[in-house]
Amino acid sequence: MCSRYYIDSDIENELEKVVNNADQQIGQNCFAGDIRPTDVAPVIEKTDHGLKLSTCKWGYPLAKGKNLVINARVETVLDKPAFQNGILYHRILIPASGFYEWNQLKEKNSFTRTDVATLYMAGFCDWFENERRFVIVTTAANDSMVKVHDRMPLILEKEEIGDWFNNEKMKTILHQVPTRLKRHAEYEQQSLFG
Repeated sequence: MCSRYYIDSDIENELEKVVNNADQQIGQNCFAGDIRPTDVAPVIEKTDHGLKLSTCKWGYPLAKGKNLVINARVETVLDKPAFQNGILYHRILIPASGFYEWNQLKEKNSFTRTDVATLYMAGFCDWFENERRFVIVTTAANDSMVKVHDRMPLILEKEEIGDWFNNEKMKTILHQVPTRLKRHAEYEQQSLFG
């Protein structure tokens, strides 16, 4: 679930309204386009001076020679030792214009909001060998997503951004159903037998 998302160039204007400051790396890199596991991407974190846009690499390298862990399930995120430090002390938001998911026929679908241009996906990060890395928190798919996949990113409303960084409110957010999304498929196999 959620193994690729994308950022459009117009997201920058929205983020300037949300964050107080940004790392120098943000201005030096163009993050428009697809973001894949192991890519460095912009994330929103809470600091003593407010919300800050910084960068982080996608994926926890939890086992040598194994695939990266790129997602964490809301149902178990607080219980897994590998995630506890991140979810309790290093929560972040991952801004995106949309994300992709492939159905059982390997057809690519993109998901976006219908009402705003930016998705705020819940996540957290931690340090691995002097490198900060993040995962995206996923939840059960809502009715706009379930025909393509049974999981989806936990998406927050803009008004909930501050709540994600509050320990008590975060636990409530973990149990909410994300807003409906718009699905777009470049190509979709149609069945003759209904």
